[in-house]
Amino acid sequence: MTVRAPAKVGLAGAATVAGAALWWRRHPSACPYGQRFWVQAPHPLITRERLREALAPHPGETILELGPGTGYYTLAVARALAPDGTLHVLDVQQEMLDHTLRRAREAAVAGIVPRQGDARALPYADASFDAAFLVTVLGEIPDQDRALAELRRVVRPGGRIVVGELFGDPHMVAARALGRRAQAAGLTLERRLGPPLGYFAVLRAPGAS
Repeated sequence: MTVRAPAKVGLAGAATVAGAALWWRRHPSACPYGQRFWVQAPHPLITRERLREALAPHPGETILELGPGTGYYTLAVARALAPDGTLHVLDVQQEMLDHTLRRAREAAVAGIVPRQGDARALPYADASFDAAFLVTVLGEIPDQDRALAELRRVVRPGGRIVVGELFGDPHMVAARALGRRAQAAGLTLERRLGPPLGYFAVLRAPGAS
């Protein structure tokens, strides 16, 4: 059977998209600042409201966000910590941090402390945070197990870590895989909000002995 030209173009396009997705899957890395429109787009299922439900930030807490991008979730969480709380944001790209801080200044949101660094070697002391969160970021880290172990280290005993994932992200970490990685890091998967296609998982660090 002869395949017409439009169909050939469609098949070629689909193959290109699939090939690109497979490449990104096998080569985890942060979304480049030049492609920030991907992190600025609306996030169905993993909304800001659902993140607040999962994270339950309280005024006065000290929380860490890994990979804030351009601040899609950052400002909402920082507001929830006001007036005395602090949101530390860590990203490998200084451009993302600068962008997030500009947005915060324009919105008159205070209490955000930026730092450039690698999630595999967090530049913070043990038990520095009441909680931590990362949304569509874990799969971008070349060593996910190390990143989760580092999060466990910097979150206080009994603290919470919220991981958000969304279908369509080439680096998506499926809920079942996250559960296995969390267990290996000594974290307890406490609950999941949302369907497998877009969810927040609440992980709990071991309590004080």
